[in-house]
Amino acid sequence: MSGVWLFENNGVIRLVENPAAESEGRQGSSRRKVLVHLPSGQVVSSYSFLEQILTELGWERYYGGDPDLFQFHKRSSIDLISLPKEFAKFNSVYMYDIVVKNPNLFHVRDM
Repeated sequence: MSGVWLFENNGVIRLVENPAAESEGRQGSSRRKVLVHLPSGQVVSSYSFLEQILTELGWERYYGGDPDLFQFHKRSSIDLISLPKEFAKFNSVYMYDIVVKNPNLFHVRDM
C-alpha cells in the first residue's frame, strides 16, 4: 500500500492513495486545463477548431483502427495524434501530446 498520510483538521490521520486526484477534487474546476493555440491566442474549444488548425499545419485525418478515436497523422513523420471521440474526454494528457508534436504552436494552461 502506497500513498500519502494526511492530517485532517479534526486530528484524524488518513492515507490517500492518489494525492493528485484528491487535490484536484478539493480545488474543483480551477485545476482544469485548456489547450491554447499560440499564434491566434485562442483556446481550443472544439474538435472542429482543432482539426482546422492541425490541417493547416500539415496533419491529415487518419481513418484506421479504433472507431472510438479521432486521429491525425503527418506524411512527413511517423507521429500519430490519437484523441477520444468525445471532446468532453479531451484532457491534459491529450493536450500535451499535441504540444510535444507541434512545438511552439500550442500551450497548456490552467483555466
